[in-house]
Amino acid sequence: MSKPKVGMISFAHSHAFSYLHALLALPEVEVIGITDENEERVKAITTEHGLSYYNDYNDLLAIAELDAVVICSENVHHAEHTIASANAKKHVICEKPLGISVTEMEEMIATCEHNEVQLMTAFPCRYIPAVVKAQEAVQRGDIGEVLAIKGTNRGTMPGRWFVDPALSGGGALLDHTVHVMDLMNWITGAKVNEVYAYAATLFHEDLPTDDTGMIHVKFDNGVFGVLDTSWSRTKSFPTWGDVTMEIVGTLGAISVDSFAQKIDFFSEDSGKGHYIYWGDSMDFYMIKSFVTALIEGNAAPISGEDGLKSARVALLGYESVKKGQPVFM
Repeated sequence: MSKPKVGMISFAHSHAFSYLHALLALPEVEVIGITDENEERVKAITTEHGLSYYNDYNDLLAIAELDAVVICSENVHHAEHTIASANAKKHVICEKPLGISVTEMEEMIATCEHNEVQLMTAFPCRYIPAVVKAQEAVQRGDIGEVLAIKGTNRGTMPGRWFVDPALSGGGALLDHTVHVMDLMNWITGAKVNEVYAYAATLFHEDLPTDDTGMIHVKFDNGVFGVLDTSWSRTKSFPTWGDVTMEIVGTLGAISVDSFAQKIDFFSEDSGKGHYIYWGDSMDFYMIKSFVTALIEGNAAPISGEDGLKSARVALLGYESVKKGQPVFM
C-alpha cells in the first residue's frame, strides 16, 4: 500500500482530535473524510483542514479508495462500527475499550480476520517513552524475574456519555483498567487467570456508575498485579490524571511515572496550576505505527486480541464485584 487513505468514524471520544492531528502530521497518509452524527462537533476541523464530512458512517465506508478508519465512537458502538468497516474491507484502529462484552469483541476480531483486514486497539500508552524503556529493561533482565506490578490510572471524572452505562458499558473500572492492564500484559508476556475487584461510587454523588475501582489480578506465571482505576482526581487537579507503575523484580524495581516530563504552569485565568507535558506524543507514535503497518503490509502492532485481553479483565472485575470474591478465566 503506497499512501493509505484514512477516514475517521465519530469524534465522541476526545482522543479523536489528537489522532487526527497525528494523521495530518504524517506525509505518508491522506485523510479523506470524517463522519459524525453531530456535525457541530467536527465542523471547525473539517472547515480548517478542508475535509469531507459525512453524517452517516456508511457513506464514508462506501468510498472505494478508502483504506482504513479510526473509530472513536461511544464504547457501545465500537462493535457495530468495526464490523461494518471490516465488511467494507477497511482496516481499523479502534479506541479502547475494544468492546463492552467478550462476545462482541470476539465477533469484531473474527469479522476482521474473515475480511483479511487489520484490527488494532488504540493503546497509546505503549508508546510513552518511560513505558518503552521500562519494558526494554524488563526484557533485558535488568530487575530479574518480575514478581508484581502496582499500577495507577487515576483520572478526573469525564462526564458526558462516559458516565452513562447505556453508552459506556461501565464506569471507572472499565474506563481505566484497560490501558495499564494492557501494559501489564505486555510487560509480563503472561495471561491473567484470576481477577478480584472492588468498585463503588464514592467521589461524585448521584453518578449512575462507579467512579472508584481497585482491581487485583494473578497471572499464569505467578506474577501479581494491582491497579487503581478511580476517577479520584478533582477538577482542581493540574491535569486529567496519571499512568504509573511500580514493577518489582527479584533483582530490583522500576518506577514509571508516564507524564513526569512536564512543566508546572500557574495561571491566574484558570486559578490553578497546570501540568504541561513536553515529552514525545504517544498518540502520534501509535498512529504512525498503524500507518506504517498498513504501508508495509505487516500485522497491527497492538492487535484486537490485545484489546480483548485487557477489556475481559475489566469485565471480569465487575463480575467479581457482584460476587464479592475472585473470579477465574
